[in-house]
Amino acid sequence: MINTAEYGNMSWELSVQVDQRDGDEGMRFKFRVKGDLHIGGLMLKLVEKIKAPQDWSDHALWWKQRSCWLLKTHWTLDKYGVQTDADLRYTPQHKPLCLQLPNMKTVKLTVSYSAVVFKTVVKICRALNIRRPEELSLLKPPDDLPKKKKMKKDKNPALEEILDMDIFNGSGGTGSPLYSKTMVPTYDPENGTPASPNLPPAENKNLEMNQTMAVQAADVIDRWLDSSRSLMEQGIGEHDRLQLRFKYHCFFDLNPKYDAVRITQLYEQARWSILLEEINCTEEEMLMFASLQYHICKMTMSTEPLDFSNEPEIDEVEAALSNLEVTLGGKTDRILEDITDVPKLADSLKLFRPKRLALRSYKEYWFVFKDTTISYYKNKETASGEPIEQLHLRGCEVVPDVNVTDKKFGIKLLLPVADGMSEVYILCDNETQYAKWKAACTLASKGKTMAYSSYRSEVKNIQSFLQMKSLAPPPGQSAPDLDTMEMNAECFVSPRYTKRYKTKQLTARILEAHQNIASLSLNEAKMRFIHAWQSLAEFGIKYYIVRFRGSKKNELMGISYNRLIRIDMSTGLPVTTWRFANMKQWNVNWEIRQVAIDFDQNVSIAFSCVSCDCKVVHEYIGGYIFLSTRSKDQNETLDEELFHKLTGGQE
Repeated sequence: MINTAEYGNMSWELSVQVDQRDGDEGMRFKFRVKGDLHIGGLMLKLVEKIKAPQDWSDHALWWKQRSCWLLKTHWTLDKYGVQTDADLRYTPQHKPLCLQLPNMKTVKLTVSYSAVVFKTVVKICRALNIRRPEELSLLKPPDDLPKKKKMKKDKNPALEEILDMDIFNGSGGTGSPLYSKTMVPTYDPENGTPASPNLPPAENKNLEMNQTMAVQAADVIDRWLDSSRSLMEQGIGEHDRLQLRFKYHCFFDLNPKYDAVRITQLYEQARWSILLEEINCTEEEMLMFASLQYHICKMTMSTEPLDFSNEPEIDEVEAALSNLEVTLGGKTDRILEDITDVPKLADSLKLFRPKRLALRSYKEYWFVFKDTTISYYKNKETASGEPIEQLHLRGCEVVPDVNVTDKKFGIKLLLPVADGMSEVYILCDNETQYAKWKAACTLASKGKTMAYSSYRSEVKNIQSFLQMKSLAPPPGQSAPDLDTMEMNAECFVSPRYTKRYKTKQLTARILEAHQNIASLSLNEAKMRFIHAWQSLAEFGIKYYIVRFRGSKKNELMGISYNRLIRIDMSTGLPVTTWRFANMKQWNVNWEIRQVAIDFDQNVSIAFSCVSCDCKVVHEYIGGYIFLSTRSKDQNETLDEELFHKLTGGQE
């Protein structure tokens, strides 16, 4: 019985469940407490009552009903709002987590379940020896993965094997599982497709890169965890499975000397996105990617553990220019343009503007490219007069329209106009001409001219990309003998091509493409694959279903590392593009869950998110703004406060 004096002191009964390590059975304790008792005092009472000889320093209180940690030990129970009906757990903050890496291998790590996800990812990447952890995040596996019973019936060794990274102590050396041989996709003979653990089988079969694909992408994008909340607060429990992936497609300072693991995992994520048709590519590009995969697999199987200590670092002059750009606040290109003559291009090219019910008919004009503008004239002799039209490329979309086999080198320009985007097609005569004009258009779309320091390297990258896409063998090299080759060609291409071609046809075409890259080292091949992936038109675009203010229909919003794209859901075509470089501010009205963005020239947009919470879009935009502030300083530390300020919002 409780006497009157005890009732008078305003105390009440609180129940706390104590979790122990190593599978020991938990204990439940009850206390009489007051509201002015601070959390640290409650934890002290618990330890004194448990009387167990173990280190309790990693334990903290978890409030189940509110899904929150009580980590501020100086706060009182009243300040947290803890009442007698609260169900508290005294549990370890660090728990085991099963993590699937981009190469589909699963590792077990002990991570903090109380720290925000951003900080947890930083520590995971440190253990795995992955630089630039701000580019990665954690996401939940698809909901419709096979159940445990089904997985037991059809065991996949790549799925079942879990590597305990605590044993390796996060060494990250060449003996680490992170350097293991490239995982070759397992071939499913029944439907002729690569069986991937990344997506459920239903998604593997019918991924078509059109507006339907974009809608599917918008539906699953909400699997990313909130970077500003902890694992436990988002329903992640001990031994649960999560995926570690590159979330922000802005890969900064990729250096083979320091980024062996990062490059390998990035290559694997790129490879699976191609195989699963998460990104659209032409048949020619698919064969190029297949040949690179075959080459990398071949090199991996025949080489010893890698040593990157002798890899050359990034060119010192280029690094010095980049550092100068950072020091001067990003104005290096303007300074270079002030002290040099801005180059210009002048060529005879063909142009076509799409019209309804009209065939694609190109007409030849004399083109002049200067600053960020293309002017075209009837012929070279009239170039001193007024042009027929000027195309202002700042803020436009530049899409390659190329088929190397058919000698087609086209550039598709989507130019921003008052009521959306205007399409213009430009056709070049040869690879060299195409590389120069495509590089100039790409820079101009970002507001930069050909005087910018990266123009030449951009031209070289485009030429290298075209060379890899060529299926013709190099001069003096004979065609490979198919009968002596061992290759499971279906493992290197997406499902649509396994249905279109027979195995022998695929093998022949992959081996033809392979001859152009056969001399590459393993690391060069991976970097080529990553760069080719980055050059695809839809690279890095995340899709969301939104509704713009004043509109009565749903539309797609694409978010890339440097721009926002408004897309018509019925046609899948871009309507308008807004670049982050022209953004003045953005904010979220948390009451009506609406994102509002202001751009230069008094352009304002506002939209609500249909496929996910507006916090997800807010974090993507803020994340890319944060990544744009990085520099190449090796000793640079992450500004976590700035990241949360840009991505967290205030609900």
